[in-house]
Amino acid sequence: VQVAESGGGLVQPGGSLRLSCVASGIIFSITDMSWYRQPPGKERELVARISTTGSTNYIDSVKGRFTISRDNTKNTAYLQMNSLKPEDTAVYYCYAMNARNRLWGQGTQVTVSS
Repeated sequence: VQVAESGGGLVQPGGSLRLSCVASGIIFSITDMSWYRQPPGKERELVARISTTGSTNYIDSVKGRFTISRDNTKNTAYLQMNSLKPEDTAVYYCYAMNARNRLWGQGTQVTVSS
């Protein structure tokens, strides 16, 4: 029972990355999926969330730039990040929640720098 992120890396300002979160051992279709991030020296914050019905929520600082999505056939959630800024630099974590499970991934580093 776990979730695992991938897709982080180093990107220049204005660039794009797509993060993936693969879940195993849970019923993905009934699981809310979220992406959090923790910038250096700061607290972890919720970035985006997608419910089991596909409704989404974003923090204001990423609206219009980031898109969260899910593919229930692949047990995978995604975070498409466009127009990246240096302040988006953080460790990004996947979080899965349903009635039975609360799961965090190990995190993936995203660094936005020229």
